[in-house]
Amino acid sequence: MLPPEKLLLKEIFWRDHYIYLKERGYTLRDRFHPDWVPSWIKDPSKNADDCEDSRRVLRGQVIDAVNADGRVVIIKDLELNTKFIREDIPIGKHFSSPDLAKNPKNHCIPILDVLDPPEGSQTAFLVMPRLFEFVYPSFETIGEAVEFFRQIFEGLEFMHANNVAHGDCKWDNFMADAESLFLTPPHPADLRMRCDLQGRVSITGSRTRKPIRYFLIDFGLSEFCPPEDAPHLRDPPWGGDDTVPEFSLPGAPPCELYAVDIYCMGHFIQEHFTDGRGHASAKQGFGFMRELVDDMTNSDPLKRPSMAEVVSRFEVIITGLDNKTLRAPFVDVGRELQGMDALRHWFKHSLYRLRGIPAIPRYVPPRSLS
Repeated sequence: MLPPEKLLLKEIFWRDHYIYLKERGYTLRDRFHPDWVPSWIKDPSKNADDCEDSRRVLRGQVIDAVNADGRVVIIKDLELNTKFIREDIPIGKHFSSPDLAKNPKNHCIPILDVLDPPEGSQTAFLVMPRLFEFVYPSFETIGEAVEFFRQIFEGLEFMHANNVAHGDCKWDNFMADAESLFLTPPHPADLRMRCDLQGRVSITGSRTRKPIRYFLIDFGLSEFCPPEDAPHLRDPPWGGDDTVPEFSLPGAPPCELYAVDIYCMGHFIQEHFTDGRGHASAKQGFGFMRELVDDMTNSDPLKRPSMAEVVSRFEVIITGLDNKTLRAPFVDVGRELQGMDALRHWFKHSLYRLRGIPAIPRYVPPRSLS
């Protein structure tokens, strides 16, 4: 591992675009300034680990920046001559168009700006709002996860209803606008710490008290699917889920895009909630989702429900869940809250119930002033 004063190869890319982005209203962190001198080298009394400019980028293709309004945004670089990646811009812009952007069922990440490639380059840049992994900070209750399911189901149904397949419904393409849950926003490259690194972040609220919005991101493998061209087929494999049954058929015939989306969405819930797999543990109390996700992951793509059917069935399922189930703690299978932790949880959520705060914290978009 390189010492923190040495830039990684991808960090050098961002350093080389610092001025280009600055001229367009986006300022990268000091680490990426062309004339950067590490603060712990300027002042040897400082420890690099305690310095903000020691923090690297978490993912090479994206970086945080501050816009002209002082807000943190995310910038993604796109190599336009790469297969499929070229769809990121037109599909992102399509769902950010005024008519679609105002639809509350639209959970596609908004595109705030598109920066054309610098002269002689094939790299464009997408500017998007800063979001967080869907599970950070953690869910407190089953009801909070139910609202997450509702929104990502609704979002994928909306994409399909508007004739677009997502193409990569995996865990890190579901994100949360969770900034309201923190007293001060976390550092983009060190989520444990405040932006100034002068202390750890403080979580000030749960999703039950402060409902948040979830988004589908990354349209690099997405595809427009005109109804007149049905069925919408693509040669496998693609995307980040290597368990899609039809990808393993002899001869690997072309696969139906919508059916693969539905499988991947269902498999994501199996991996992270009902069954667990790899780094993700199964969660207690999600048996009510099993029949639906089993149908979504049917080995025969023709027997999978459409996303409209998934949404309809899900609404029926959640109407049958009682208050105790929905307010139960979000914990791994085989684990129970003990002692004071259990007492605090149930006391807090009993108060929420008495105050009329719903067990499923349904997010309602703010009304437009126009």
